[in-house]
Parts: sequence; C-alpha cells; structure tokens
Amino acid sequence: MKQSPQSAHSGSPLFGIRVLDFTRVLSGPIVGRLLSDLGADVIKIEPPEGDLTRYAYPRVGSTSLYFAQQNCGKRNMSLDLTQPEGAEIARKLCEHADVVLENFRPGVMAKFGIDYAAVSTANPGVVYASISGYGQHGPWADRRAYAVVVHAEAGLIEAGVRMRSDAHGTLSPPIQDGMSHADVYAGLAACNGVLASLFARERNGGRGDHIDVAMAEAMLFVQDFAHWDYAPPSAHDPNRWPTLAPAYSPIVNTADDRRVVIAGDPTGLGVFEMYVQAMQQPDLKSDPRFSRLAQRRDNRDDLLHILQNWARTLPTNALCDRLSQAGLANGEVRSVAEILDTAWARERQVLVAVPAGTNGTLPVIQSPFRFARADVGVRGAPAFRGEHNAQILDELLGYEPATIDALHASGVMSQRVPRASPQPLPDAPSVSPPKFR
Repeated sequence: MKQSPQSAHSGSPLFGIRVLDFTRVLSGPIVGRLLSDLGADVIKIEPPEGDLTRYAYPRVGSTSLYFAQQNCGKRNMSLDLTQPEGAEIARKLCEHADVVLENFRPGVMAKFGIDYAAVSTANPGVVYASISGYGQHGPWADRRAYAVVVHAEAGLIEAGVRMRSDAHGTLSPPIQDGMSHADVYAGLAACNGVLASLFARERNGGRGDHIDVAMAEAMLFVQDFAHWDYAPPSAHDPNRWPTLAPAYSPIVNTADDRRVVIAGDPTGLGVFEMYVQAMQQPDLKSDPRFSRLAQRRDNRDDLLHILQNWARTLPTNALCDRLSQAGLANGEVRSVAEILDTAWARERQVLVAVPAGTNGTLPVIQSPFRFARADVGVRGAPAFRGEHNAQILDELLGYEPATIDALHASGVMSQRVPRASPQPLPDAPSVSPPKFR
C-alpha cells in the first residue's frame, strides 16, 4: 500500500480553506473527509463522549477503522458545547472558518448560538452546510432520521421489493440494504454544495451561504427509477417494465464456483440477440417461446434457465470472454477484500496506509478522484479525541497555556490521547480475499 501524504500544501485545490466539522457518524464526516482530501484544514469538533464511530469494530490498536475512514486528515478538538464557555469557544472559532458543517436535527445548533443566523452575522463569508433527515423546515423537520429509516420513507425498500418480484416472478419480503446510502448520498450532495458555494463566494463579494441538505431528498434524487412511480398513467405500458433497470440483469454461476453479473435484460430488444451470440445458440431466435419480445417476457424463466445451464459449463474467465466478445458488460461478484487484491486496485492505489497513533499504520480507502496536476488524497492519521486542543486554541484564538489547562481541568475541553505503546502496532494488514461461495 502507498503511504499517504501527511498534510496539504499550496498545490491542493482547497489549500487555505478552514473547515469546522461539528458532525458525527457518517453523513457529515464524509463531507469533512472529502474536503480534507482536497486540501482544506478540517477541524473536527467532538463531544467529550466522542463520536459514536470511535467505538466501532474492527480496530487497529485503539483506532476504529470505521472512524478512520471518515476522519483521516482532520485535526481534532474535544469541546463540551453544553457548557457556556464551550459554546462561546465554538462561536469564536466559527469566526475564523470558511466552512461550517453540522448534521444535528434542526434547532440544535441554535441552542449553542452557532446556527447559520448567528454564525453568518459574525462571519458573513461563512459557507454553512446543514444535513438532516428531512430538511431544515417542514412538517418532518424534527423527526429523528437514520439511513435505515430514510431508505424506507424515500422508496428504496419498496422499489427493491417490487423490482425483484417483477424480475424473478416471486414476491420477496422487504429487506434492509446493507449500506448506509442515504448518509453517503446526502454527504456527497452537501460536499457539492460547499464547493459550489465557495466558488460563488469568489464572485459575489465574499458572501457565504446556507446549504440545506435533506437525506430523504438525496435518496429520491439518486434513485434513477423514481420516475417510474411519478410518471402519469398515460406514460405507462402494462406490458413493459422499466427500461435499463438493474434488477433485470442476471447473476449466473460458473463452472469454477464463481458468480458473474451480466448487464442487460436478456429478454430486451437488441440485447436478446447478444445473449444468443454469446451462448452460440442461434436456434433460440426461432424458438416460439423467444421469437418476439412479448413471448420472451412470458417465458423469461425458461430463458434464464437456459442461460444458467450454459454458464455452468464454462470457467469464469472463459464465460466473461464470451460475454465480452458479444458486447455484454460483465463482472465477477467479489468481496471488497477480493477487489482490493486485484491488479486494478494495486495500480490505482485504492488502499493506502495512514499512521495509527505513534506506531504502525492502518488501511483506509483512498478518495475516488485523481487529479492530473493538483495534490489530493488522504492526509494523515485520524486524530485522537482532543489531540489538537492546545494547538488550535493557540493558533486561532491566542489562548495562553494556563487558560487551556484550566479549560481541561473544568471539563470544557477533554482529551484522550493514548500513551506511547511499548509494543509497536503492526503495519496495515495485506488483503487476502476469502473464496466466494
């Protein structure tokens, strides 16, 4: 694994931009991580009890890999906002910020005097991003929202049930997706908004803006088949199902006990012929079950059975070659560990090593962008809670060491920095993929 850079320099796109990241868990921290990777100085403001993800497993040494993935490269302050002096420090810090990030329920930041109205009064240039379940206003604004809930409310679970039943002929029960899509998509939307607002600020006399991102709206926006539900009745044909829907792309088993995904509905116009070419079974074109689109839809299970029987006769590489030669995009069903062990991932340096405290390293996924000229990417270790308390207060607010010590003693600030380990932590482990069954 490539060793990651440790700090931004003037070749980074966001060099000189300071971000205060009040967020926790995922939807907000991913924004701060991306801005850090683009060169911003991101300061995570963490409560005394710590971000919930610090307690997640697996761990390297005392560091959670979940926490590390979203918080690498950020400096860290641990500040108790519920204490008046802690809230006052936060307000002063916001005066020195280009960007403020928060993902609390609407109204929480106002209790501390660090909502957009208050911060922008003292700092008109601030770009302030708020992420919540259902937005900063409206009848659902005060609802608690986690990804699993938003997935249900925004149609993701229902759409999965319906499309799976249409594609496979059986009504499957509702199931939760294994990933926190709503958090991630809301974070990506917020990051786009921050970048756009920073750009706009350069052209409008330095005035900032407030970005309101709702997880539910982010989920609706990224569902590429949401239009199937809101299209007018006149737009629907009862004999057809959604064009290009992933649910209709088959997954087949190969001779060497692997699984392969094939992109494209085998019953579709133009696509059926590609499957026939790959299978080298031209007689299927004249088979009355498959000669016309309507018949293929009625006999979809028979066609899938033929496809599966053919796939089982070929090892994975040979099957993928045949599919590719016929113009059908395809790929193996892999675990994350397996793709990280490919030549592609090694060449792209997808997995990088960052420091783990004072000894050893831990692995994190690199940012998904590569710039031809600018310096971007993971920037060092995930900081321990309160690791940079003194540094930040001295640098931004000019606090004396005695004042900082008093803040620690009173509990306004806290710190959890481990002692130097007598035994060095191991380097980040190499990835050994399990066999998929």
